[in-house]
Amino acid sequence: MFFIICSWTLRRAYPAWAPVIFGLALFSPGLVIHVSTDTIRVTWAEALAETRLTNTDESILTLNQAIELAITGNPGLAEIRARAEAMAAVPSQEGTLPDPTLKFGALYLPTSSFNLHQDDFTMMEVGVSQEIPFPGKLGLREKIAEQEALAAADSVDEARLRLVREVKQSWWRLFYYDRALNLLDESEHFFQQLIDIAQAKYKVGKGSQQDVLLAQLELSKLKDEKLNLVIMRHSQNARINALLDRAAETSVQIPAEAEFKLPVIIESALQDKALHIRPLFAQHRKMLDAGLAKVDLAQKGFYPDFTVGAAYDARQNTPSGQSRSDFASVQLSINVPIYANRKQAKAVDQRQSELLQAQYALHDDHRKIQAEIAAKAVEYQQTKEKLLLLEHEIIPQAQQAVNSLLAGYQVSQTDFTDLLRTQLSFFQYQTQYWQALTNTQQILAELSAEVGEELSHD
Repeated sequence: MFFIICSWTLRRAYPAWAPVIFGLALFSPGLVIHVSTDTIRVTWAEALAETRLTNTDESILTLNQAIELAITGNPGLAEIRARAEAMAAVPSQEGTLPDPTLKFGALYLPTSSFNLHQDDFTMMEVGVSQEIPFPGKLGLREKIAEQEALAAADSVDEARLRLVREVKQSWWRLFYYDRALNLLDESEHFFQQLIDIAQAKYKVGKGSQQDVLLAQLELSKLKDEKLNLVIMRHSQNARINALLDRAAETSVQIPAEAEFKLPVIIESALQDKALHIRPLFAQHRKMLDAGLAKVDLAQKGFYPDFTVGAAYDARQNTPSGQSRSDFASVQLSINVPIYANRKQAKAVDQRQSELLQAQYALHDDHRKIQAEIAAKAVEYQQTKEKLLLLEHEIIPQAQQAVNSLLAGYQVSQTDFTDLLRTQLSFFQYQTQYWQALTNTQQILAELSAEVGEELSHD
């Protein structure tokens, strides 16, 4: 943004500086130039990042829109959600008895004649049998499946947190690239203007060729930096499109201004909150419950399962027509764990080791998240302080330096190269401002994912 406040009584004493003044105003972002009959003052309008969009183009992608598109369309998240829905259908299966077995047969059928009336022992049989696990096994299997299904649901919430974090970081990175490219465009125009002014002064013998060459060199550096930024911007554009399940070549337009927040964070509060609300910890706790149930189920493996059955055997009449009595039978079978030392005992050892594995995984993730929150909290505080330092001290001081050099250059008391370099530093500080602003929002995105909820404003 720029503003020009100019007195209409501008005297003829300033014709040589008019190109410089208006060049600075037109091509330097955030400059406010006050021109009166006896002074020139340059100030910098503070950069704002608030939601105040004037462009109604529907192709502009806001941060909230990007998050919503990712949650509804990201295939990776949809895959995890589908897996959780599949696991939610398992508990009722595990808690239900095995299907009964129905059998039909012909017993003692003579192969010489296949006559049903010939032998007294020939009969037609129909029967049913049902396998019954030892009491408690079905309940434990259902509990294990329930806990694993609940853990899978927590994994969906955890994946959503990671996805939102990635979308936020990609979006803010695009926001920074756009701001940096805008600054470079304005810088190129500014330095081209200075080159034209320096060449004009050189032609009339009031400047040196060194000024022209130095300004041209700085302009070439800016063009090279712009090329690199364009490449990174295209790469980030493709990355966020992948998160939103869109074609990689889809152009992503970021608003020129966006809302940002700089909340006060307390590390200990974040640590405690993460332990209680982070889906990852809830997932670990449910897997621990499932692990305990698996140990109990393995210990019940030493107890036998049962199979009960009943059958009805129908016999035909004798060849002479005399009736034969039918038979009924009941059955009870029990599996005998005679290989307990090599099978059931090893299953108990396996489940106990898996339980230890789950406990260690919970402890390991807890320590990692603690370390991550601690590191990001410090990084956020330092980046926030840098942002405020740039906004309230460095940039205003740089603007004052530009003011002073402009005033000195007006009366030929300041070297042209000093003005050029100071102005270049001024642009660099503005770039650093947007970089620091972007970093704070990206770190907040990471902290929100680590804690398990969106960090609020002050």
